[in-house]
Amino acid sequence: MTYRFDRFALDTDTRRLLRDGQELHLSPKAFDLLRLLIEGRARALARSDLHDQLWPETHVEDTNLAGLVAEVRRALGDSPDEPRFVRTMHRFGYWFIASVDGAQAQEPSRQIRYWLIWDTRQLPLFDGENVIGRAADAAVWLEAQGVSRYHARVRLDGGRATIEDLSSKNGTFVNGERLTVPVTLNDGDQIRVGAIVMLFRIPPPAETTDTLGGV
Repeated sequence: MTYRFDRFALDTDTRRLLRDGQELHLSPKAFDLLRLLIEGRARALARSDLHDQLWPETHVEDTNLAGLVAEVRRALGDSPDEPRFVRTMHRFGYWFIASVDGAQAQEPSRQIRYWLIWDTRQLPLFDGENVIGRAADAAVWLEAQGVSRYHARVRLDGGRATIEDLSSKNGTFVNGERLTVPVTLNDGDQIRVGAIVMLFRIPPPAETTDTLGGV
């Protein structure tokens, strides 16, 4: 399988990373890390999950994983401050954020449709179910006071978005009203889970342009 992104190609059969057809050096573990990130690019991957897959049944320090990430970034010419390929998800893990051609992700049918805005963070929502909570496998991972492991669920289906509370301890609120049944979300709705307040946003169509002065 070959994954192509930007000027690069990752060939999992020959275990080579190429840039413009020229082979780049990666250690075996760094290659495996890049492959895991690309194959799981539909969402951020937890550090603990990466540890389990890279060093099964072996205890290693967190610095080992950080060192591999740094090696991958050097090979790709990437920056942790302004990432084009590997983004650090604070206190959670890493996310491969570049577009990839030539292969399917683990969740190929899921596409980013809408967003949750929390402070300066933009949290993507995908077709289907998006669980919000503190659990590592939550689609929208929130490590914050008052947030349950599986707190709420946003469902995107046929251009319609709904949200429901998942029997959370502190409840889920939309525009100040506590949820008792699933409700439809509209652009600009305010969602509160625990101490976290987010905005639900529906981006305008990419082809939308402004008309100036009636021209």
